[in-house]
Amino acid sequence: MNLRVDTVELPGGRIATREVVEHGDVVAIVPLLEGDDVLLVRQYRLPAEKVLLEVPAGGVDGGESVEAAAQRELGEECGQRAGRLERLGGFYVSPGFCNEFVHVFLATQLEPVESHPDPDEQLAVVRLPLPEALRLVSGGEIRDGKSIIGLTWAWAKVRGFTIE
Repeated sequence: MNLRVDTVELPGGRIATREVVEHGDVVAIVPLLEGDDVLLVRQYRLPAEKVLLEVPAGGVDGGESVEAAAQRELGEECGQRAGRLERLGGFYVSPGFCNEFVHVFLATQLEPVESHPDPDEQLAVVRLPLPEALRLVSGGEIRDGKSIIGLTWAWAKVRGFTIE
């Protein structure tokens, strides 16, 4: 991550400064088990000062494909490997000041693998029916953007809607 301050010329010639947080790409995965249950992770997030319920996610390492990063994060955080990994879409987290881009995947045909969470991660895996997870979104209990978007896109995909 890097912070820079740019001087820009706006339309009309006015000069302004813009703070930009440079952040690498991120993957977010919606692990969908047979029967429409999803796996989420519960973990403390310092910037929010709260324990949040989220889809598994993490950064893309240098030279790593987004698909490989999604499989790695799924294994590290949930102890699963996807037999099928489908890209649902992607989005900028907050393009007014940050270039972070999140690639969202639906993971199906899951098989257990040994999990190796990062040493600084204290998380618990939570299994919920997808409709219950969406109720937690609408009720404000799931509050982070990648989880809200990922769960909504996964629900749309499972229901036969195309997001393009």
